[in-house]
Amino acid sequence: MGKTNNKSKSELIELLKRSPAYRLAFHDNEFMSEEFNRPVRLQLELLKPEMRLREEKIASTIVVFGSTRLLDPEQAKTKVSEIETKLKSNPKDEKLQRQFARIKRMASNSRYYDEARKFGELASAESQNHHSRQFVVVTGGGPGIMEAANRGACDAGAKSIGFNITLPLEQEPNPYISPELCFQFHYFAIRKMHFLLRAKALVAFPGGYGTLDELFEALTLLQTKKINDLPVVLFGEEYWRNVIDFQYLVDQGSIDEEDVKLFVYADNAKDAWDYIKYHYQSKGEI
Repeated sequence: MGKTNNKSKSELIELLKRSPAYRLAFHDNEFMSEEFNRPVRLQLELLKPEMRLREEKIASTIVVFGSTRLLDPEQAKTKVSEIETKLKSNPKDEKLQRQFARIKRMASNSRYYDEARKFGELASAESQNHHSRQFVVVTGGGPGIMEAANRGACDAGAKSIGFNITLPLEQEPNPYISPELCFQFHYFAIRKMHFLLRAKALVAFPGGYGTLDELFEALTLLQTKKINDLPVVLFGEEYWRNVIDFQYLVDQGSIDEEDVKLFVYADNAKDAWDYIKYHYQSKGEI
């Protein structure tokens, strides 16, 4: 037994109560972060969003993926102007020349921000009301395309969901997510599960590794019939045809002809929403 150093009984009790061992297990962050508690953390990360979504009566969702780096048109215009000014002062700077070419392409692609915003508004305005929260827009909660889709739902006065993820370079939630539906995940696997648990459709806008990862996981689950049939829309036909040669996969025998029917292309928000809407109208579900 440790020395009391002539401390009073009440002082000793207070010391004991401040001991990490005395903390309630679920209030002990250090204990909860231990490696052997990973299964508990996984379960909690599955349960918390599920409970909140049920409380908010979220019946079904539309998942919108896309690049965090796509700027809205005003931001893109400002960036082009900034680099252009620098380039005028240093016209032979090769690094600036490359930056200027890249930012001009990004400015051209900012149209996808507008379309994602329109899509979020269209889908939310036609499918949500006080009695039914169907086809609620859900995104990864960050900037770019995700912000645009959440913003469109906000424009329609509707709720939308953000499934943020903790990253080494911290990602802040975009300001258009409904506060009561703004979540943060540590585990990609649980986040992906939540994306698809209530999904009635998936719309993939131009994006990078994260978008490709999420798209191919969904296509794999559809191909292997691990999830029910749902419409998948690749937004920006030119982009996706250049990024992935699906026909080459068919020609090489890597996938079947039927596998390229798991998705469609769209180039405007109305076409994307109409495809999803008519898919379910034909089944009598809208």
